[in-house]
Amino acid sequence: MFTGLIEGTGRIASFDRRGAAAVVRVETTLTGTGMAIGDSVAVNGVCLTVTTKQEGTLCFDASPESLAGTTLGNLRCGSQVNLERAMALGNRLGGHIVTGHVDCIARLARLREVSGNRVLEFTLPPASARYLVTKGSVAIDGISLTVNTVTTDGFSVNIIPHTFAQTTLAGIVTGQEVNIETDIIGKYVERLVQPWKGGDGLTMKTLAENGFL
Repeated sequence: MFTGLIEGTGRIASFDRRGAAAVVRVETTLTGTGMAIGDSVAVNGVCLTVTTKQEGTLCFDASPESLAGTTLGNLRCGSQVNLERAMALGNRLGGHIVTGHVDCIARLARLREVSGNRVLEFTLPPASARYLVTKGSVAIDGISLTVNTVTTDGFSVNIIPHTFAQTTLAGIVTGQEVNIETDIIGKYVERLVQPWKGGDGLTMKTLAENGFL
């Protein structure tokens, strides 16, 4: 589990394809912060496991599913990535609950500067857009951000100068693809109410019959 507060950026040192999978080596200063083999790290919002570690570099195995469902497959040597170690129990949850399981890929439709901040507008599949709410949370390439506006197939966020400068967003361009993870709470709520969808919907009678009243 992660918080969406990026601890640093890394640089792709090598990206070796192994059939439909890949071995990814990242240059980073996080190797000196108690990192161990087997630890989970969010790489551009994708939860990966450290397989080998050397001074200044971490290696990860990327599965076929991870490459097919995220932007990891677009990485090349020299690409910058956001990095966050798994949250430690007892730490402050400064962002929001991020699992590292990407829901979809979004595309940057527009970038504009407003009073020193950047407003980014993205398009994404409607199936994922329904989990976004105004003033709710979303993870973009692993970065916890607040949703400004929502449409049926898109949303916007406001980026403060610090976040823009300290993450890969500093190099984002129109048309670029990013990993999106919507708030898991909404997905759990939808799953829980599914048995009552259809028919008369969720009624006071249904709640009483199932012990909620």
